[in-house]
Amino acid sequence: MKKSIILYILLFINCTLLAQNKDTWVSFWDKDSIHIGFKDQNGNVKIAPKFMGLTSANKFDDIIVVSEEVNESWKSYYLTKTGKIVGRDSLYIYDNGPDCENEGFIRFKDYKTDKMGFFNGQGNIVIPAEYNDLTRVRNGMIIALKGATKIMDAGGDGHFSWSGGKEHLIDTNNKILIENFGYNNELNFYSLQKSKEPNQDPIRENFPGVDGQYYSFINYDKEFKLWLKDNLQTNLSKENLLKFSFDKITYWKKPNGWKNESKTKFINQNYKIIKAKITELTKTNCDYHVFSESLNPFIYEGKEFSEYFDNCNQAKEWMYPVKNIVISNKDVKQDHLEFLKTENGYKLISVSLAKENLK
Repeated sequence: MKKSIILYILLFINCTLLAQNKDTWVSFWDKDSIHIGFKDQNGNVKIAPKFMGLTSANKFDDIIVVSEEVNESWKSYYLTKTGKIVGRDSLYIYDNGPDCENEGFIRFKDYKTDKMGFFNGQGNIVIPAEYNDLTRVRNGMIIALKGATKIMDAGGDGHFSWSGGKEHLIDTNNKILIENFGYNNELNFYSLQKSKEPNQDPIRENFPGVDGQYYSFINYDKEFKLWLKDNLQTNLSKENLLKFSFDKITYWKKPNGWKNESKTKFINQNYKIIKAKITELTKTNCDYHVFSESLNPFIYEGKEFSEYFDNCNQAKEWMYPVKNIVISNKDVKQDHLEFLKTENGYKLISVSLAKENLK
């Protein structure tokens, strides 16, 4: 018993020290704003400015993609904090940009085989390049496509789709957790629960695992629609609307365009209009749909939004999706009410209305 207690204390101390020693480096420009380097949180220069091009990370935790000009040619590679260089000419590029580390892992591509894998934060290959496609690591899990055929679009613009193959849910040790796991961007992988029987929660989806247990995940779409019904539509008081609003609300004001205001001032000035729009959703003839979107980094730039973006300033929609309620009017114009998933639930964050001019 004493040995177990001592071991627990040692593990606790070790984990605490690791948490305290977590040092995220931040990017900075040289005096000419041409090259990028990195400093630690105390302002000490860890890497002098020398990177350009595909260097998109503004924060450095474990491993990033960098580019630099060497002898009048570009060199791109993965770099760890220890200075280890890996994956030369193996960058995974999507949406015209390189991949960004998530949970200490980053994707790479073998262009000889057209397959993908993962590096860990030490620059070691933990998932070999044997998959057609891989999602980011989400709570230690990855959706992996294998055995598919690439079908190029007829337009010749480089776009393609996959045909056939099988999708599995795997872990970062390349172990299959769930076979035939179809891609679903509405699943909250951080809500995982395992049980011997399917979970009966109506907002969860169940999948039989290879270990004989059921894996269940909250479905963001089901969660949001139930939350909207039970928490907002049942009580449209000003106090409740304030409770379920983000600290700042962005809104479209004619003719000036996008503006933002504190939730208190915005709700006080526009309470009747917002209340009427949410009430409209309960009517049987209301034509509306709910879409999942990403937080726009060009609109939401303040420090209060930093936790919702990764180290490359890309929205973490797999953790914090934006639910956009789009109400279609008879004249084809639309109203938009956007709610951001936060650690404290869904919050109204953006409003744009076709007819009413918000104050």
